[in-house]
Amino acid sequence: MVDPASIAVSRRCRRAKTDKIDGEALVRTLLAYKRGEPRVCAMVRAPTPEEEDRRRISRERKTLTAERIQHVNRIKGLLFAQGIGDYEPLHRDRRSRLDALTTGDGRPLPVHLKAQISRELDRLELLLEQIRAVEAERDAVLIGADDHASDQPSALLLRLKGVGSEAAALLWAEGLFRTFCNRRQVAAYAGLAPTPWKSGSVDREQGVSKAGNPRLRTTMIQLAWLWLRHQPRSALSLWFQERVQRNGGRLKKPMIVALARKLLIALWKYATAGVAIEGAVMTQA
Repeated sequence: MVDPASIAVSRRCRRAKTDKIDGEALVRTLLAYKRGEPRVCAMVRAPTPEEEDRRRISRERKTLTAERIQHVNRIKGLLFAQGIGDYEPLHRDRRSRLDALTTGDGRPLPVHLKAQISRELDRLELLLEQIRAVEAERDAVLIGADDHASDQPSALLLRLKGVGSEAAALLWAEGLFRTFCNRRQVAAYAGLAPTPWKSGSVDREQGVSKAGNPRLRTTMIQLAWLWLRHQPRSALSLWFQERVQRNGGRLKKPMIVALARKLLIALWKYATAGVAIEGAVMTQA
């Protein structure tokens, strides 16, 4: 299976595009690939139906969380228009607190507004229940049901301090379950590989490619910040602190991307080969 975006085409502003031309380009690309030219195109390694189905848990949770935020913001917006800014829809006393609310000028809530907010709370409570069900299913899949669950790669990630259930599930389901030959493939799959630009006397760095899995890349950036907080004495955290101090406390954002790339490679070695991360603190089983 060929990645169509990896096939080189003419860079003219307007070029002919027909099925015949595309077919000939695919044949020429396939012949060059079979001759031993690996850079002529990129081959897509599609996951199995079981691996693809395992991704749905974390993706569904992200969708439900986004809907929860929308309902919370809508309720707060409706109340803020009435001069109420201290109501939290996610608190357990949201129903009793709603009955006791008064507007900014001391009037009780309008009848229809209160009914609308009550219906919003109904939908919010349904979302909260669904999120709890998805998280329970995620934990069951993550830990496993067999006697050797502690030896599973996803369970190994949970032993690291600072790596929670959602991060471990997403790391394993989105990327670490794949087979990589080297660390450059791991970084490239997450879109964290560097993209140099060298031509003659020009030699500069364009940053990361962002051509890989966006969910995995976003999770690694968030996990890199959490790693600095929960693993401050690890070798990766010390490396980050030393580089930031060398730059006078600046360039934290570019350096956190570099830390995310190094951390992803370290987690890949730890989850697949059991290579311990230097200086990392483990949580109790």
